[in-house]
Amino acid sequence: MKHCRIPLVALSLLAAPVFASDFDLSLTNDSVKGQVNFFESRSDLQLGAGYTYHEGGRHIGNVDFHAQGRTALGNLPTTAGIGMRAVGWDDDRLDGGAVGLGGFATVNIPTLPGFSVHGSAHYAPSILSFGDTDSLTSLELRASYRVIRNAELFGGYRYLKSDFDGPGSIKLDKGLLAGLKIYF
Repeated sequence: MKHCRIPLVALSLLAAPVFASDFDLSLTNDSVKGQVNFFESRSDLQLGAGYTYHEGGRHIGNVDFHAQGRTALGNLPTTAGIGMRAVGWDDDRLDGGAVGLGGFATVNIPTLPGFSVHGSAHYAPSILSFGDTDSLTSLELRASYRVIRNAELFGGYRYLKSDFDGPGSIKLDKGLLAGLKIYF
């Protein structure tokens, strides 16, 4: 039954562009992640969903919900969001999840047209964790260059770690990443 989930998730990610604002696909040395965001950056809300397959059979899903808006960081145009990221994961003998609180910011650099820097951070303490997870930390940093009006390339770093009750933790996903984002 576990193997049946992969085609269903893949099919839902392929069908998502019909309802989506953007889709990004990123690769690390050990994983591949697809992320769909349903509203554009001018919307007051952002809802997204993603799936990561990590080498060795680890499956990681996320659902994001943020209030977002446009602001400025100094004189740099910025889109920022505050909200939550729910993460669920399944490994061979362990599984768990959490609802992390945090946010994101995308800063555009006007002196370098098409260039932006994006960062996101979410943390879930034990009260918002379940299964084998006692706490969860999710961080991502990336630099992007918009090649054409509706597509950009990016590179960066992703870190997702779950702590357990008592000693121990597992780095669910981490490493340098490269990818592309398509806007609809």
